[in-house]
Amino acid sequence: MGPCGDRCSEGRIRSCGLGGWKITPLCRARARSERGGTHVLGSNNAMGKHRRNAHRKPQPSSAGRGMQLRRWAARHIRIDYPRAGRRGARRWLPSWRQMGLLFVFCLGSLTGVLSFLYMQTEIPKNLNDFATQQDNVYYWADGSEMARTGPVNRQEVALSKVPEKVQWAILAAENASFYSDSGVSPSGLMRAVTRMVTGGETQGGSTITQQYVKNAYLNQRQTFSRKLTEMFMAIKLDDRMTKQEILERYLNTSWFGRGTYGIQRASYAYYGKDVSRLNASEGAMLASLLKGAGTFDPTLSAKNHKRAVERWKWVLDRMVEIGKLSKAERARYTTFPDPHPAPRPAGLTGQVGYLVETAKAYVSSHTEISDADFDLGGYQIHTTFEKSKVKALAASVKKTRDGLDPKNRREDRYVRIGAASVTPGGRIEALYGGPGYLEQGFNDANASVVPAGTAFTPFVYAAALRDGVLKERNSPRTPVAPTTLYDGNNKVAVKTPEGPYWDRGGKIVRGENDGEQSYGQVSLRQAIVQSINTPMMQLGMDVGLDRVRQASIDAGLLPSSFGARVPMFSLGTATPSSIRMASAYATFTANGTHVPPFSVSGLTRNGEKFALRKDRAKRAFSAQVAAQVDDALHGAVQGGTGREAAVVGPDTAGKTGTAQDGTSSWFVGYTDQVSTAVSLSRVDPKTQELLPLKGMGGDATGKASDTYPLDIWTRYMAGAGKK
Repeated sequence: MGPCGDRCSEGRIRSCGLGGWKITPLCRARARSERGGTHVLGSNNAMGKHRRNAHRKPQPSSAGRGMQLRRWAARHIRIDYPRAGRRGARRWLPSWRQMGLLFVFCLGSLTGVLSFLYMQTEIPKNLNDFATQQDNVYYWADGSEMARTGPVNRQEVALSKVPEKVQWAILAAENASFYSDSGVSPSGLMRAVTRMVTGGETQGGSTITQQYVKNAYLNQRQTFSRKLTEMFMAIKLDDRMTKQEILERYLNTSWFGRGTYGIQRASYAYYGKDVSRLNASEGAMLASLLKGAGTFDPTLSAKNHKRAVERWKWVLDRMVEIGKLSKAERARYTTFPDPHPAPRPAGLTGQVGYLVETAKAYVSSHTEISDADFDLGGYQIHTTFEKSKVKALAASVKKTRDGLDPKNRREDRYVRIGAASVTPGGRIEALYGGPGYLEQGFNDANASVVPAGTAFTPFVYAAALRDGVLKERNSPRTPVAPTTLYDGNNKVAVKTPEGPYWDRGGKIVRGENDGEQSYGQVSLRQAIVQSINTPMMQLGMDVGLDRVRQASIDAGLLPSSFGARVPMFSLGTATPSSIRMASAYATFTANGTHVPPFSVSGLTRNGEKFALRKDRAKRAFSAQVAAQVDDALHGAVQGGTGREAAVVGPDTAGKTGTAQDGTSSWFVGYTDQVSTAVSLSRVDPKTQELLPLKGMGGDATGKASDTYPLDIWTRYMAGAGKK
């Protein structure tokens, strides 16, 4: 019942009452009359007053207004979650209103945070470290200075000096919308967010402005925080600088490889001319390098060349697509503009350049320092190279070279000699990479092109002693010993458990000894000492060529140096470098433990030490197997093919090696302190194919070339090398 005594419906009850409730004008009039005792239902005054008030909007009290607000909030904002009145999974599905409110809240919060971070981001007054780049200093093992490289090769150039087609080649490759964008790439930022959430590194996709900010003010680390700072700074720079100023600074600070920063020095480094003389085709090639000079410098490898050509074509086509190169102009550029070979910095004469190259490669593969950061300079690289040994090794090689006559004797031309000394602990103490770094940039000490020949057979022997042999299918492997006998006769048919081994031409494969000599039944040790081929060829088949390959890898050779596993595999078709051969032989004098070779012992930058990843030592063979191989190699020096090396001392062990096709010659030997490998070959400079050694030194028999590596090794090791 209302105050007027009327019956109220359910809806009327909600609108009746005092204290803030909304009631009808009639009820309010009766309530006042009852309190004052003057209400007469039929009174004209009362009814007239009632009618006059009927059209007025009721004004609730302050308490009523508060109640209304609370009720509105309860109906619209209350957190009805899990949702009442729903059952099962539907209780947990938020309403569209709840989802909308959550989106608005998150969007507002994110906007606030980004606005705060944007205001807090300042553009540094000074450029990044590359503006004050330094030399990289390399030191000998004794701490004395060996070489300096740098400073970073950079020269600023005005944008007006850069041909417009070259500018657009860069923009087409990196940021075609540069002149119309705001300086940031939202898609690039979203990729950074996605990669951060999924646990990966952030990726590229930055605008030219963002890349300039990264180059000039920040660092190359791919993190979300760096990406966010880069974005804010790019927006501010885009407001403060013209697009032309940003592009000019970008072109002057970008890394193009070959130690060059800026397009001017890159133009000289790759094409030997001023940037103003570049055409669109050459500009497109340089633009490709911004994707990663180590990947797209076409002179570094065949794969690089292929990638560079594909990228070059894409850049030119992209220029046509955005209207900055006509189809007629594009049609003129059909031949890839191959750049000049990389210029070699002065001061790296003689063997020093090879040493620096080897040490730099080690730093690159054993630290997180990028090539770009390393080229900024300021590093002190402490190498393992012994100055006296490097000098002695070069002198020994020179004496052999002096006996050749390349001007008058064709067989003495294009001679390549590589050599390296490695301790059982892995330290590379010396190497010979060629006649001089500025004369021949290719490092023959680290080249993987020369067949090992019979210098490979100790690994076959070690595999047999370690793993045994399998002569019959489905039977257990049989152990062998140094005294195990094999057929040493010439042209013995190679056998498998199924019978003779046939080549693709339908002929039975037969081994051949040097000089076609036959030795009858010989022990495995004797086969190593006297370098008899046929027993080693059959032994490799009995052990299993996969096992032979694995044993040589365990000893220290790289998997990339092996070819097809055919019977000749055991006679050294693999092409290991001199460094790796010396390291692998050192395993035998180290009781079967192999320590990977290294050329850098320490790395600092302005007093700060950098950690070098250490390759772990690995047990390749048991001490017994290593001792048995070591004994055979000692026998080869004391009474076998390496007798000349015995003058170095009683602890000398080693093995000669010749390729079956006569294209290479080796001697690898060691003492307790150091292992040294020397390789000899001839390489056609046009085809890069190996040439025969027969006739070198005027000896038509080809025997002289077999002794050259042994001569070099002996002279060197008898002097400074063995210390």
